Amino acid sequence: MTGDGTRAVRAGLPEPVAHEPSLPGPVFAAHYHLPGDVGGPYAYGRDANPTWTRLEEAIGTLESPDVPAYTVTFASGMAAISAVLFSHLRPGDAVVLPSDGYNLLAALRERLKGYGIEVRTAPTAGDAALDVLDGARLLWLETPSNPGLDVCDVRRLAGAAHERGALVAVDNTLATPLGQRPLDLGADFSVASGTKALTGHGDVLLGYVSTRDAGRADAVRLWRKTVGAIPGPMESWLAHRSLATLALRVRQQSVGALALAEALCGREEVSGVRHPGLPSDPSHATAVAQMRPGRFGNVVSFTLPDRAHAERFLAALTLVDDATSFGSVRSTAERRARWGGDAVPEGFIRFSVGVEDPEDLVADVRRALDTALRGA
Repeated sequence: MTGDGTRAVRAGLPEPVAHEPSLPGPVFAAHYHLPGDVGGPYAYGRDANPTWTRLEEAIGTLESPDVPAYTVTFASGMAAISAVLFSHLRPGDAVVLPSDGYNLLAALRERLKGYGIEVRTAPTAGDAALDVLDGARLLWLETPSNPGLDVCDVRRLAGAAHERGALVAVDNTLATPLGQRPLDLGADFSVASGTKALTGHGDVLLGYVSTRDAGRADAVRLWRKTVGAIPGPMESWLAHRSLATLALRVRQQSVGALALAEALCGREEVSGVRHPGLPSDPSHATAVAQMRPGRFGNVVSFTLPDRAHAERFLAALTLVDDATSFGSVRSTAERRARWGGDAVPEGFIRFSVGVEDPEDLVADVRRALDTALRGA
């Protein structure tokens, strides 16, 4: 079987043509030359674009290499999330969402309620979702969760949901398809923000939905066409270009994240260190059972004593940008509570490990921690 790295390099590329680039440039057409009766795959730029098509084929190959899958790309991760929910839920339906997921889910919950959809919530860890699943139309999982890094058993929850007639969607943003394949674990949808680790350079807003069911893909695609949440051709081209290094980035970032987590565990002023790759992490056993070996994500979370301590730490870092989002080739960190909406302490740090040499990154973090401690 072709390896992940080889697959990522070749995914979605057209057959080579002499004197043309291996990945043709983005197509910016708003409409296409179309005399006579309408026909062919491309007619109007909101419906389809050949640059999207290549990217969608590539992502589908990574999310589901052994079984055909359909992928629909979007202007952002939130556009992709909204497309699944609003194309498959109707007034009177019930949906189960994570209570500890991405903080914009809170705003989405209110919108769903406004459309007459019952919203139930459950934490990611454990089997709490089973207690509120009866009668639900859709179960939404986010694993590992952002920013708490809890992991749930997708196989177990998907099986229970299907027994009750519910669909299952998994936010796969943090893991990427090289770290976890939700469709293989029983999910009906794998959804992600391509803004983060998938593209990995901090210069693209993108989202996508993958499914093995053509009808469900058509419903999601129609929602995209109706609301116009389409990705830009340049963003799509940049995303496809970035896939070639995905395996390299995932490998390096996973090594660095584990090294950082291990180093943090030895600090007295640091508490609540979380990373699924740590053997001592509460989610480690579940992560090992369903994530790819050694690919537990690039995010580490931990808590410093208070807001001032956390801000001194961030200011003292030299190899790390104080910035939100995660998954970039450059390491970033932030005091997550500054945004509000996440149930985290004031000193909670979400740290996204880049592709810097792990020993350099760990040394910088240790120095910054020492500096912050001296200023206490």
